[in-house]
Amino acid sequence: MPDLKDNIQYLKGVGPAFAKKFAKLGITTVRDLLFHYPRRYVDYTKPYVVAEAPYDVDCCVKAEVLQKEPARRIKGGRVLTRVLAADDTGTLVLSWFNAPYVAEHLEPGKSYYFEGRIGGALTRREILHPAIRTEAEVARSPLVPVYPSTEGLPSGRIAKVVAGALDAAADLPEPLPPELLTRYRMPPRAQAIRAIHAPHSPEEMAAARRRLIFEELYILQLGIFLLRGHGRRKTGAPMHPVDLTPFWRSLPYAPTGAQRRATEEICQALCGQVPMNRLVQGDVGSGKTLVAAAAIWHAAQNGWQSAMLAPTELLARQHAANLADRLEPFGVNVTLLVGGMKAAERRVALAAIADGRAGLVVGTHAVLTDAVQFKNLGLAIVDEQHRFGVRQRGILAGKANSPHLLVMSATPIPRTLGLLLYGDLDISVLDELPPGRKPIRTWFITGRKRRDMYRFLEKQIALGHQVYIVCPAIEDNELDAGIQSVKSYYEKVACPLLPGRRVGLLHGKLKPREKDEVMQAFKAGELDVLVSTTVIEVGVDVPNATVMVIENAERFGLSALHQLRGRVGRGAADSCCILISDNESEGVRKRLSFLCHTQDGFAVARYDLETRGPGDFFGEAQHGLPTLRVANLVQDTRTLTVAQQEAKVLLAADPSLAAPEHRLLADEVERLFASAVGTMN
Repeated sequence: MPDLKDNIQYLKGVGPAFAKKFAKLGITTVRDLLFHYPRRYVDYTKPYVVAEAPYDVDCCVKAEVLQKEPARRIKGGRVLTRVLAADDTGTLVLSWFNAPYVAEHLEPGKSYYFEGRIGGALTRREILHPAIRTEAEVARSPLVPVYPSTEGLPSGRIAKVVAGALDAAADLPEPLPPELLTRYRMPPRAQAIRAIHAPHSPEEMAAARRRLIFEELYILQLGIFLLRGHGRRKTGAPMHPVDLTPFWRSLPYAPTGAQRRATEEICQALCGQVPMNRLVQGDVGSGKTLVAAAAIWHAAQNGWQSAMLAPTELLARQHAANLADRLEPFGVNVTLLVGGMKAAERRVALAAIADGRAGLVVGTHAVLTDAVQFKNLGLAIVDEQHRFGVRQRGILAGKANSPHLLVMSATPIPRTLGLLLYGDLDISVLDELPPGRKPIRTWFITGRKRRDMYRFLEKQIALGHQVYIVCPAIEDNELDAGIQSVKSYYEKVACPLLPGRRVGLLHGKLKPREKDEVMQAFKAGELDVLVSTTVIEVGVDVPNATVMVIENAERFGLSALHQLRGRVGRGAADSCCILISDNESEGVRKRLSFLCHTQDGFAVARYDLETRGPGDFFGEAQHGLPTLRVANLVQDTRTLTVAQQEAKVLLAADPSLAAPEHRLLADEVERLFASAVGTMN
């Protein structure tokens, strides 16, 4: 029997060459292999009849072999092998290229199970390169696992290797407390691992998945709470309640009810015994910065410094200017700290931060350097949190003794998902837009309408308005010729179709100073059109920009499109967003049409998560949490809630998992968070 620590290359059917392919999937040991779960199953217990098998979908059909045609060579030198099968409802053609041996064992008059993608006509269906199983094979293994695979390593080969290693599952230690297994009627880990790879029934597979999903979410929650020091620290910045009336009265407009509610939640948390860890999330334009300003004002009244981290230098400068208008009348000195500052300016700023004259520090990653020393940092704020990992948030919070942390996001997510994604962060939601904020009309067109659209853009520019045009790529890619690159689009489309207009170019490969200069020129009205990549997603406010054009809109998630759309509509004029796509997929068109009919960022996020999944929704691991193997953040929120509750109960009794009976659980937490240790605040 193989050992859990054995290198995968020593398993039957692997060897050094295939071991390299397994390594691409993160599999180097037998243990890694056992935790490489199937992404789906082919259910042979419920085969389709021929006539009802759905088109263009992988499915299983049971049919009787009628005849085998001799293999023949066709155009291109390929060898075609065909088998004719049927049932009472219709005929099924089975075809293979360059595989004459596959049909040798098929016997006319005998029924088999054929699995693959259905094509052909209504009365004569066809499957190309189907998998074949006999009735005896189906009886032994009715559910066939389909694994995440890689080039040169198909799911079938992975399944064979897993089958040879399943006996090692008996050596897997059980990390979950016995009382949890009993309370929730879950099978032991070893049994669940065997069942998820080789289930004998749909019920056994479901029970195994339920247990492994719970285990994964439970360990994840324990890790988040432990790494954040859950329940073990007192705040180093104690505050007392302050009447916010003077701050509200200083505003030229009345705050929304959501802004007042979120501010009250924050101020109450600032006066608690433990450090505040709070997420403020709201739709584009919901007024998160005002809420942050109120929190900073509250901290200043208590004698504490605040720091705000912004993702770009230009946005940091905008925040600094806006917050200075709000706070300096109250004696709160706002200090800017960005990478592009001159050495003398930087020295002055660092001195003001160190001696406490800087009541608020607004900056970019420059704030995170060792040279920055605060006198008494009480409140740390991260704007556009999805642009920063937990490591950056942790460094900022580490500038003082357990300061309060406020993170802000314009990417709305369901509350239950936020509980997982941000651990023990409390969540405040801004679900109102300020009065007077107009909806942004959104249209979906094909590239054939591009010239008509440019005539519309010309009219908008003639009215004195400005235009954003977003492309998904910086440079042309020969392998993906249908994608608009910002450089060629600027030269070959935008400039020729808008002759005489001032067109600017912005993308991520420009130097930071160059990007800021282009964006500043656009804000100042020195450019009519800005052709850009998504670097404008988190950008400065340009009230005069009224049109957002997004090329290859199908390449973006709905939440990203909604965020880009929010770059316009910041002034008094009517604004619009034009989505361009030539993709004829029904799913794509349905997604883009959905965006045309809603302005609700939370509805957009929910739809995006349901249709694209959390991996695509969040992009690269911006949240800094481990990758989930089996749990689904959209479907498993009920299990998540239970797992989180149980994690809190356990840590209340054993705050550091130091008890001998929790050693295995602590090991699993450490293993899961190996890449994230030290990165969370």
